[in-house]
Amino acid sequence: MPLSLHLLAMAVFAMGTSEFMLAGLLPDIASAFGVTVGTAGVLTSAYAIGMVVGAPLTAAWARSWPRRPSLLAFVLVFAAAHALGALTTSFPVLFATRVVAAIANAGFLAVALTAAAALVPPDRKGRALAVLLSGTTVATIAGVPGGAVLGTALGWRATFWAVAVLCLPAALGILKGVAAGRDAHEATGRPALRAELAQLTRPRLLLVMLLGALVNAATFGSLTFLAPVVTGSAGLGELWVSVALVLFGAGSFAGVTVAGRLSDRRPGHVVAVGGPLLLLGWPALALLADRPAALLVLVFALGALSFALGSTLITRVLYEAAGAPTMAGSYATAALNVGAAVGPVVAAAAIGTEAGVLGPLWASGLLVAVALLIAFPFLTVVTADRPGDGRGAEVPG
Repeated sequence: MPLSLHLLAMAVFAMGTSEFMLAGLLPDIASAFGVTVGTAGVLTSAYAIGMVVGAPLTAAWARSWPRRPSLLAFVLVFAAAHALGALTTSFPVLFATRVVAAIANAGFLAVALTAAAALVPPDRKGRALAVLLSGTTVATIAGVPGGAVLGTALGWRATFWAVAVLCLPAALGILKGVAAGRDAHEATGRPALRAELAQLTRPRLLLVMLLGALVNAATFGSLTFLAPVVTGSAGLGELWVSVALVLFGAGSFAGVTVAGRLSDRRPGHVVAVGGPLLLLGWPALALLADRPAALLVLVFALGALSFALGSTLITRVLYEAAGAPTMAGSYATAALNVGAAVGPVVAAAAIGTEAGVLGPLWASGLLVAVALLIAFPFLTVVTADRPGDGRGAEVPG
């Protein structure tokens, strides 16, 4: 894989740390601003909403820019938003900084996903996506738990400052590793924006976007409220939250790495095995959450399954959006983050039920069940073993 792809992954690491870090900071943020944990969890949804809205808008706005200045601008805005978030004493201002940071993240990821796909042969998009998303999974292994430890020791604001500082080497990597000008193939033969947007009317593309969103909603819903499960149901100390996040991150890294090798040519294997196991896994975690050893094992397994299945579906989005070369990354980003916006809201509502802090785990199981029920009639679309298989069997519009 090209060096520039790994440099993009380094920037994704900084952004992934921010996107996931609230899972270990919510109780402290809620206490600092005098709001409930459920209300603080809306910050995750705010970030995801910014990603959903920002992905197509920023991708359309930056499509005429060379990639290096686009990526650099997004990283610097992202860093500034975190610096302001670290300084504010107003919850609405913190909410706004999360939205701005998310829009910058969305723009970066939309451009980076398209760039990653262009850096490799057409049949290796899944491998390229796996390298790029490794920045996110390493963030869950190192960045997020490290942020939780830093937040425990120095307060949640220190974690926001750390993310802002992480953007500096990422910006340097972009300057050194991404070409300043426009690639030759970008200058000619690029479809009009209207033609690329018209791809969103294709039922096949909308189907895989919906499935990716549902699986990601399940992942983000439970991950956002993992800390209360670890400290409440399992009865473990606060530092064990970081351990659980490391395990989830290690599992996600394993899952996206394996899926990256299968999602280009054998996506059916990932969906057929990972889907049912994920459906069983979330309820199993809810039932065994009071047993620390079982909880930690299941957190690792669910991280692997969630990212394996989710990244495979997002890879399918890139394949189905092949007719939108500059906007495909934004469609994948939007699908990923519609789930990230909806998941925490559903999970927060589930906390208010009799299930309490275990409610998000049951809600995640339900979201995966809905995804599998929708996918079942259209397995040839979702699980085609090779890109473009089954194109004659269009999903009914």
